[in-house]
Amino acid sequence: MRHLNYSHLLYFWTVAKEGSIARATEVLHLTPQTISGQLKLLEESIGDPLFERVGRGLVLTELGHLVFHYADEMFSLGEELAALTRSGELAMPTTLRVGLTNSIPKLIGMRVLQPAVEGETTVRLICKEGSLESLLGDLAIHQLDLIISDCSVPGGMNVKAYSHKLGESNIGLFVKTGLARRYGARFPAALDQAPFLLPTSANPIRRGLEDWFEAEDINPQIVAECEDSALMKAFGEEGLGVFPSPCAIQDEVELMYKCRMIAALPAVTESYYAISPERKLKHPLVLEIIDNARSLLAS
Repeated sequence: MRHLNYSHLLYFWTVAKEGSIARATEVLHLTPQTISGQLKLLEESIGDPLFERVGRGLVLTELGHLVFHYADEMFSLGEELAALTRSGELAMPTTLRVGLTNSIPKLIGMRVLQPAVEGETTVRLICKEGSLESLLGDLAIHQLDLIISDCSVPGGMNVKAYSHKLGESNIGLFVKTGLARRYGARFPAALDQAPFLLPTSANPIRRGLEDWFEAEDINPQIVAECEDSALMKAFGEEGLGVFPSPCAIQDEVELMYKCRMIAALPAVTESYYAISPERKLKHPLVLEIIDNARSLLAS
């Protein structure tokens, strides 16, 4: 493949973004013939077609999607640079790459990371979700700066990573607002044989919930087990069952998912950790995030 002509790439990106050559002509102020000719030259340079005609429209090929992805990053950065030069703010934004475990409540993650996007420093926050094992792999090869997790680094893992406890929260039981009185009036006896939405067995709070069920002689009817806490809450919003969530985000959960907390379970708690590749934290932004999280979870 010969060197890419960036003007040709711009024409291609505009057509793909606008959805047709006709709309691209209005943006680029060029004739359809000119744009079609430039696209043909770009495809000849690459060696394969970027569009295929379906009916009267153009659809990106698999290669076209790949080229568009790279072109979109390039020209989006160009637009960002132009905006910065116009504003006079030429400082590069700090990039903070954070991994969040699948099981950690997203509202907890959002509140912990909030200082990163609300502070005076211009920050580009990049968040990635995954299992703790996969995120630790990314941390080890410096693709992440920090991990927010609901458990510490497991023993025996061959990775240089250190856990910093942020705090903990009691777990409460929530249910759709219209069902709260049914289960709250004779708590906890009313929960026997009630439908439940629970985290999977890999979630650190599952054992605590099972111990509580046994101690209170509660036999839950498990409707669904969810690795993603947001999915579990979405099922709960539909009235499909009682579900657990941290008391630290009670107000947000009740508002977002139209539910009510039946009761808090003092014997069941969830802990939160920041995991870093260094024993002693130095990054000012990471320190700010951790200080904020510890204040948030202190109560």
